Amino acid sequence: MRLVDSHCHLQADRFAADVDAVVERAREAGVERILVPGWNAESSRAALDLVARHSWLDASAGVHPHDAAAVDAAGWREIETMARDPWVVAIGETGLDFDRAFSPPAAQVENLRRNLALALETGKPAILHCRSKAGVRDAQDTLLLELVRAGFGSDAVVAAFGARPAAVIHSFSGPVDYARDMLALGLAISFSGLVFRRGEEASADVARIVPTERLLVETDAPYLSPPGAPRQRNEPEWVRLTADWAAAQRDEPGDALGASLVANYEAVFGRC
Repeated sequence: MRLVDSHCHLQADRFAADVDAVVERAREAGVERILVPGWNAESSRAALDLVARHSWLDASAGVHPHDAAAVDAAGWREIETMARDPWVVAIGETGLDFDRAFSPPAAQVENLRRNLALALETGKPAILHCRSKAGVRDAQDTLLLELVRAGFGSDAVVAAFGARPAAVIHSFSGPVDYARDMLALGLAISFSGLVFRRGEEASADVARIVPTERLLVETDAPYLSPPGAPRQRNEPEWVRLTADWAAAQRDEPGDALGASLVANYEAVFGRC
């Protein structure tokens, strides 16, 4: 099966000692493209450094909700500058996390708005993280409201992005109706090893309704190891386990799904 990893933090500390070997193992496993998303200015710079060494990788630049209260004016100016780099293909990782809430909700919303505005200004899709505490959906509902407020799904955004999704819901988590609302805005949905965890059973139903051209898979490495991968550190080569899961949910041949995943990645994250 042809593979992509649409979200992999190769610049994380856990890869510091052997990142080049990790990248090579991914290549040998059939992974054709990897997106390395930043979560603040420093990690976005590190993503660009990796892309300079491995030209088949891609970078994104943005501020994660965990860092929303920590980024200062200088850091945001640097994010804006990096966002215009041709090697940066997306804005983020941004979004909302009302589960761990490392930044206050108000700071998260303000940060999300800046990242969404930057995505629309640059014409590069936003990478969206979204988590609520178990049993509630406040982050999902707030994210949906903020996307509509920013104009996602509007004629102007559709005209600007064309057939490309203007945002990707990364490492999907949430109920089916939330997924339907995001799909109605024209967004893409990416699945990670999170789908194998208790409480995420709705993801199987969501995987069956995502249009073929808006489906992606990822590892979110070094986190969210799927069953069968090393628990201490996930790696991009293990994205095949989530791709196999998606093929099974959709009752699609693996080879056909793999070809779609590669085409989708290229369509969503095509370089300038």
